Formats: sequence, structure tokens, C-alpha cells
Amino acid sequence: MRQYECFELALKGAEPEGSWTQVDLQAEFVCEGNIRRVEGFYAGDGVYKVRFYPDRAGRYSWKVTGALNTRGEEMCMAAEMDRREEIRRTTASHPGRETCRTTGTGQGIVRVEGMHFRYDNGTWYRPFGTTVYALAHQEKALVDTTMETLRGAPFNKVRFCVFPKHYDFNHNEPPYFPFEKKEGGWDVHRPNFAFWEALEGRIRELDAMGIQGDLILFHPYDRWGFSELGKEDSLVYLDYLLRRLSAMPNLWWSLANEYDLMPGYSHKDWEDFAGFVAKHDPYGHCLSNHNCMAYWDFSQKEITHCSIQDVNVSEVPELWEQYGKPVIFDECRYEGNIIHSWGNLSAREMTRRFWTATCCGGYCTHGETYYSEDEVLWWAKGGTLKGESPARIAFLREIVESLPGPLDFMGEGLGAFTETQLQTMQEQGPSEEFRENFFLMAMLELPRERLRSFLVKERVALGHCGQEAYLKYLERQSASVTELSLPQNGSYRVEVIDTWNMTRTVAAKNVCGKVRVNLPGREDMAVLALRQ
Repeated sequence: MRQYECFELALKGAEPEGSWTQVDLQAEFVCEGNIRRVEGFYAGDGVYKVRFYPDRAGRYSWKVTGALNTRGEEMCMAAEMDRREEIRRTTASHPGRETCRTTGTGQGIVRVEGMHFRYDNGTWYRPFGTTVYALAHQEKALVDTTMETLRGAPFNKVRFCVFPKHYDFNHNEPPYFPFEKKEGGWDVHRPNFAFWEALEGRIRELDAMGIQGDLILFHPYDRWGFSELGKEDSLVYLDYLLRRLSAMPNLWWSLANEYDLMPGYSHKDWEDFAGFVAKHDPYGHCLSNHNCMAYWDFSQKEITHCSIQDVNVSEVPELWEQYGKPVIFDECRYEGNIIHSWGNLSAREMTRRFWTATCCGGYCTHGETYYSEDEVLWWAKGGTLKGESPARIAFLREIVESLPGPLDFMGEGLGAFTETQLQTMQEQGPSEEFRENFFLMAMLELPRERLRSFLVKERVALGHCGQEAYLKYLERQSASVTELSLPQNGSYRVEVIDTWNMTRTVAAKNVCGKVRVNLPGREDMAVLALRQ
């Protein structure tokens, strides 16, 4: 057993009577008085499994119980440490012991901390995501190609679906389905084990590459009937998925891609699904719900972060104020050249959205939709990347991950205010320090519905990491000079960054206070100040 890695017990028994998804198999793991109870699952071919995620090192004991249909009085139990282990003879209720060691490369599950994320081992995690919706539903050769591409790409999170997807550029039949077909629909009590084993294999590959799998549990783009599962069947499906996958450390749960395009489910259904997932995931993976038009209510207690489809990536401060949770723009349109307006951003614009979201304290997700003769578009099926933004995203990621912590929004000028702050000023009047700012006084006369658009227009993406680092992104400004207001009690090294040409040039050393920085007078420049 290794800390932060999935530990598995395998038991031999007879095929379940009735449901194959809701079997009576539980285990209790104890370490230094800490108890974790988990549910097991049937994996096919007379094999039952219990999976456990050890988040601490030490001596563990466990006890497996259940009313399985066993062959005789004994069952075989295999404890997988490095996914390879000799089989030991035991009964279902016989206890076991194992020392959990800290050796290994795992960092653990990603958790929310404030407006950002950390691994269980304390390392900061900054999401730099991409989207490959039907990654798990392609032929093996194409999935292998996608994995090899991801190995050399800058992305550490991938959004993909459990259920197959039917949409433009994605009309192929998948090699496997999650469940067996029955008359009039799908039998959620009969999993297709080949599908689940293939899915697990790809999740483990992603884990080995340090990539989080943001697993989309439902979506509307469907010709097979998965988007029309009744609520009861949906809960059976979720129960099996959670029993089987929740001990894998590199997973997030996305309730849906574009939940608001699924009329078969009510708002209450989605609330219930969120509550069910949170209750039946023993380890508390990140959980959210993704919109097409109307944002989900991210204030729901089970939701850990805001997963947003929108182009207004500079609105992180307003979303922080409204929901008090980290913000990821999981869809801000895609780099590409297809006919759809959401799929023909320039590489430069895709790069800009990453920089803007990052310097405002949030996070962004990439997607790519270039026409291809074989109709293999990255956003749909994977394959290889063709665009120019991934190299620039890698450049940004290198800079951000070199900082001592995540960036929080600081901003400057009128755009540094949030909508709530301005509305308070409208109601109560501005404080004395602002009364002579005639720009602000004029802005306070705007109708409330105009405030947000004005703020977005005026916002400068300036983030800071305490007093250790300041990163300012000038986006489309073609300034020949800019200013930074640095603490007087520090000494800073200032760099000018060309975000498109991926260059870094030292502009000043040992400076503090208000610093003027010369720029080349072109777009897509940034300035980084690091405490020396």
C-alpha cells in the first residue's frame, strides 16, 4: 500500500443474483483511530473488488463484510499494492493489515483551498485544462495517439465524458457502451465490464502523466438514450461509478456538460445528483456542474468550485464575491477554424483568455477545433494538436508554477473595483479618498445593469502572490510604458514578457515603490515583478 495511490482488494465469488451494480460488499479501513468505510463492486468473471485511497501513511487494518454468493466457504482475496500481488486465501469477513508507505510519486487528491487548489501532499495545483469530450469512446489506436499527445502537452486536466457523444465531427459508433442494452433502453444493473476496464486504464495513464481527469457524468449530445435515463436509473449508474472509481486520486466530477440543455432533468434533480455524489464519494473529489447559458448555483454546499462556460474570463472577482469558490472557465470557446462561432478563435485569442483568467486569479481550459480531412478534431475525439496556443499556454504555466503560490486578483484603476463594491458606493456614497475621482463619480451614475460591462472594459488583469510576486497582463494594449506600484519595503526584479513570442527580458533590478517599465508598444505584453 502506498500513500496517495489506489489500493485494491479482489475477492472471488459467484456471479451476483439480481443487480450487478448494487452488491452487498463493504470494507472498513482503520489507521491510527481514523476510520473510512467504503463500498465494493462487482467487476465481472466472478471477481468482486474493494478500492481504497490511503491519504496518510501508517499501519492500516481492514475488515471486509458482505453477503456475497461465494463458491463454498472461502473466497480468494488479492491485495494489489503496485497493482501486482500474490493471492491470499481468506474469508470475506477476515481482517487484513498492511503498512502504507510514503514511497511513490503520487501527490494525492486535489482539494479546494480558498480560491485555489492543492494536492493532499500540500503542493499547489494550478489547473491548465483541455477538453476531449469523446476521448474514451474511440478505437484504441486513436486513444493511444491522444495519450501520446497529452504526454507532451502543457495540460494537467482533461475534460471527457463517461457516455458517448453524438455531435458534429463525432458521429462514430463507440467500441463499448457503459451498460448492456435491453429492450427500450439500457440496463444499468448490467455494466459492460470491458468499457469500465478500458476507462480505468485511461484514467491510470492520465494519473501517470500527472493529469487530472475531469469526468463528465451526463451530457445532452446523444443518440443512444443515455441522456434520457430516468432518475432512479441515473442514481444506480452514479452509485456504480462511485464504488468503482472514487478511490482513484486523479479524478474530478463534472455533473454535466451543459446541464441546462437536458430538459429530462429538473433543477431539483441536479441538486440531488450533486448531493448523491458528495455523499457516496468517501474521499471528497472536486465536484461542479457546467452550463451552456445559465450558470449553475455554485453556492450549493456540495459544489466545490465554479465550472463555467463563458467568454468573460476577467469576471473572476465578481464570481469570487458571489460564490466564494475557485473559478475555472472550462469553456471559453475554442481555437480553430470551423463554421461555428464558438470554434474559430485565433490561437492568439485563446492565449489571451488564459493570461487574462490567470492574472485575475482564476483558471482557464483549452480546446481545439481545426478542420481535418479525417474529421478527427481534438475537442471531439483527440488525436494530435494542430494549433499554436498550447506552446504559449506551456510558457504561461512555467511562469505561474515558478511562483511561490497562486495568484489573487489585485487589479488597478477603476477596473479593480468589483460590482458589489460599486453598488455599495451607489447606495452609501464613496469614501472620502474617492470623492475627487471624477471618473469614479461618473461611473457611479451608471445604471446597475451597465456597471458590469464597464468594469470588464476597464479591468487590468493584475494578480499578486502576497508581496512576493506581481503579474500584470496588458492584453490588447499597445503601450510604450506601464507602471507597477510595488511595496516600499521590498526589492524587486522586473521582467517584460512577450506572451506571444514567449520571451522574458529583465527590465529592472532592486526596485520598489512606483516603477515605470518601458514596453515595445505592441499587444500581448505582460510585466512580472519578483521579490529578490
